[in-house]
Amino acid sequence: MNVKNCRRCKRLFNYVTGPVLCPNCKEEEEKKFQEVKKYITENTRTGIHEVSEACDVSIQQIQQWVRQERLVFSDESPFGIACERCGKMIKSGRYCAQCKVDLTNTLNDAIGKKGSYTPPQNHNRDGARMRYLDKE
Repeated sequence: MNVKNCRRCKRLFNYVTGPVLCPNCKEEEEKKFQEVKKYITENTRTGIHEVSEACDVSIQQIQQWVRQERLVFSDESPFGIACERCGKMIKSGRYCAQCKVDLTNTLNDAIGKKGSYTPPQNHNRDGARMRYLDKE
């Protein structure tokens, strides 16, 4: 049994996997996510700062959801986050398309896999707004 302190409320809980949050704090975080998702759906031209203020959620938390690809900026949106490798503005995830290709090819070379990786084509997104993807 792996017992840890919740990083938010400091209570002891039985840790299994994922973020070091107790079940109560995980539930609160999920409620905040649903609130942000609803706000974004109703206010399609809203940026991170406005969402943060309206929903009382930190900008870092919203960026984390974008990096986890639970929230996605549309291609036409002027908002985005920086690629963790090169700093280019991206709409979701951790790396831009070119860095994903470079990292994949580097790893393939390291394990001796022949051929280079080419990324799948982007699907067409509609509207200039932040959108969400459910991870169920």
